[in-house]
Formats: sequence, C-alpha cells, structure tokens
Amino acid sequence: MSRKFSQNIVSSGKIIDFHTHPYRHRGEFMGMYGEHFYLEPEQMPSDLAEAGISVFCGSVIDSDHRGAMESFDRVREVNDAALQLREKFGSAYVPGFHVHPAFLKQSLEEVERMHREGVKLVGELVPYLQGWQHAGCDYGSEELTEILTRAGEYGMIVSYHTMPEWPEQTEMMVGNCPGVTFVAAHPGQKADYLLHVERLKKFPNLNLDISGTGLFRYGLLAALAQTVGSDRILFGTDYPICNPRMYVQAVLGEHIPDEDKEKILFGNARRILGI
Repeated sequence: MSRKFSQNIVSSGKIIDFHTHPYRHRGEFMGMYGEHFYLEPEQMPSDLAEAGISVFCGSVIDSDHRGAMESFDRVREVNDAALQLREKFGSAYVPGFHVHPAFLKQSLEEVERMHREGVKLVGELVPYLQGWQHAGCDYGSEELTEILTRAGEYGMIVSYHTMPEWPEQTEMMVGNCPGVTFVAAHPGQKADYLLHVERLKKFPNLNLDISGTGLFRYGLLAALAQTVGSDRILFGTDYPICNPRMYVQAVLGEHIPDEDKEKILFGNARRILGI
C-alpha cells in the first residue's frame, strides 16, 4: 500500500459509500450497540468524512419491524424519511427507497413518485425486516419483477440484501430484469463469495458491494478483481452497523492496483449512479 496514495484518497474526500442506512432518530438507528453508542443524525456526515467518505447512499430502515405488514403506510413513511434526510444533507446523501411485492399497486406508484423526486436508487431491499416471508413473497415473485422492471425503465439501480436461503429466487429476480442494474449486498464468507462470483459471471447486469461481512478476510478484493473484474465492485460499509474507517483501510490495504482501488472506492458508484 502506498502511504501517499492512501493519504490522498482519504484527504480528497472522494469516497462514495454505496451502502448505508441513515436515520432521523433512535428508532431508525441500525447500530447493534445502540444502548451504548449513538450519534445524532447531524453527526453522520462528519463521522463519515473522517474516513474520507463524502457521499453516502442508501435507505432508511425501521429497525423494529420484522413481522407482516398490513398496509404500505410504513414503507411510504421510511421513504419519506429518506427524502427528508436528502433535504437535510443535500448532495452528500443519495437516498434509496423501498418497495414491497405484497403491495403491487402502491409500489408501482412509489416508483413513479420517486422518479418525479429524482431518486435513482431502490433499496437496499431487506425482506426479513419488512415481512416479505409473512406475505408469501420472495425475490422470484412476478409482482417484484413488474415493480423492478418499471424502476429499470427510469434507469434506477436496485440494491438488494443477499438472502442465502433464496438462491433460485435471486437468480430469477436478476435474470427476469436484464435491463436493470442490480447491486448485491454483502460478500459474506467464502461459500457465499463463490455463489456471488457464479452469479456475477452469469449476469452482466449484476454488481456486488462490499458492505457487511466478508471484507475482513484478507484477499477478498484481490479474488474478486481477478475473477469478475474491479468494474463490478462497489464500496459500501452498512453504516452505522459497521465502522466505516475499517472498510476504507481494508480497501487501501489490499494487494490490488491503485486503479482498481479508485474504481471500487468511488469510480464505479459515480458511473452507475450518474453522479
């Protein structure tokens, strides 16, 4: 790792965190140790900036909801929260919004509303936190295909939580929407990584962000860059669940060319999001 290169990247503030979950209050704070550690929402930009991150992307999540949803109201509420945070943080925040296949009409209307608002990111879709299973929904549902196809017509990017129990359904989702750019979240352990590589080779419209588990295994980025290419890897942290400084240093400390590090840390996100 070139010390000068690393210092320049961090001090330049070019890094884009593709995978975060900003919040307005404690009820939306996703940190695992919230009873001991909590930053006020206004502190998020400066906290990320200390790691060299100037732009953060992602959706607001209701951390308390895991059961079936009786209406679309809660989905719409967290989407409204993302729009409110965009007003607060300006260009530093790229909002993501949620859809729900159990509510086809409302989700299609939400795609239209977010298109009018200039929002380009769907997700991160997190089925286990929005009761998809209780409603009999998964990634392979026809309703989700219709929703995401509409989003793709507007050039929206779809970020989704990797569900290891839905391998066939995940391939159906990505394969049924060839015109949509997808970004899978979380490399996971090596068995999960190998499944990601198989999908990345199979589907040219699929990318992977490095948030959550996996990056702590030394050599992960080198393996990804050599097997699928650095053009399809996006930097992400899952903030505030994970410490962003560790993720930045993990990328900078990998034994891959500086050109690949730049693509991962900001170049690929700029390209697919058009920012």
